[in-house]
Amino acid sequence: MEKRAIDVDFLIKAGAYSHMVEAGGFLFITGMDPMDIEKGLIIMDDIDKATELILENMKRLLESVGSSMARVVKVTIFMKDMADFQRMNAVYARYFPGAPPARTCVAVKEVPGNFQLKVEAIAIK
Repeated sequence: MEKRAIDVDFLIKAGAYSHMVEAGGFLFITGMDPMDIEKGLIIMDDIDKATELILENMKRLLESVGSSMARVVKVTIFMKDMADFQRMNAVYARYFPGAPPARTCVAVKEVPGNFQLKVEAIAIK
């Protein structure tokens, strides 16, 4: 099985990883932070806006290769504070109406960059 690394200019890359990898008809999306480098926007203190920015970036990344949010099959969310879960979930639900993907959401001691959350996903190409 071949794999193809996909990197885009609108996401920051701060290490030895790809923004997305295509393999076996699937797209594996790296953990995304609430950042928009084109607008110089970093959201540190608003879980609603942070969730929205991450999911907008994910949508844009998927669309750049001809996929979509409707083709996401699994999402993993890492959160600093589970007290923010309901607010995050309300924003999240807008991006996955109908039959949402399988999801895992876990609280972690620390998210790299000191962000409130990080979201990774697997989608069908």
